[in-house]
Amino acid sequence: MTGWLQRVLFPPVCLGCSNLVTEPGTLCPSCWGRLRFLERPWCPVMGTPFSIDLGENMLSAEAIANPPPFARARSAVVYQGVARKLVQGLKFRDRTDLAPWMARWMLRAGGQLLPDGDLVIPVPLHRARFLARRFNQSAELARAVAREGRLDYAPEALVRVRSTRQQVGLGTREREANVRGAFRVPDASLPQIKSRGIILVDDVYTTGATVVAAARVLKRAGAHHVDVLTFARVLPGDFRADDQGPI
Repeated sequence: MTGWLQRVLFPPVCLGCSNLVTEPGTLCPSCWGRLRFLERPWCPVMGTPFSIDLGENMLSAEAIANPPPFARARSAVVYQGVARKLVQGLKFRDRTDLAPWMARWMLRAGGQLLPDGDLVIPVPLHRARFLARRFNQSAELARAVAREGRLDYAPEALVRVRSTRQQVGLGTREREANVRGAFRVPDASLPQIKSRGIILVDDVYTTGATVVAAARVLKRAGAHHVDVLTFARVLPGDFRADDQGPI
């Protein structure tokens, strides 16, 4: 099918609201105006934004009080409005077509992670949940990140060995307890992990409980370092923003 005929029969629509747009993979002006990208200045470890520039090496209170097992975390956008709709479209409505476009925004935010990365690993689903949902939204994002970033992709290097509750509605300590002991690196994947830089991919960073648990397991398996890359980020103090369910 020629390009002009494809555009006539299948015109590009906004990723956020499905209104017509000029190019595929873009947002209409209304949705674009409601998307908040995370930009510098930010904490070099947590990737959370500062209201003023405090200097390149200034850490956030969160990073100082509770240093994470990962080296750096980066997210493309704040988890609200249009960004939330995109995440939930991918996660709950089988909109896997969104993943490549979301991944490009992730790479914009996490560009400095790529030179140190060797392997892209998604946060895994438990087998029972994967069979029920039929796909892993984090794996869809990770696959696209690896392809665009020209890095190796290892979807089976980390597995979820224990079925956990949905994190929605849980407090910080409950989330930490919920994912404790949930992840494992299979013996066959240990050589793939050892001494390598890992980019761990998830859809949303909320309190960080899930990626912290996964990063600890990867570090114990011998990873040189683990960086975290997510599409969206719930800013500190607002983690219950995901309690509203799909829209």
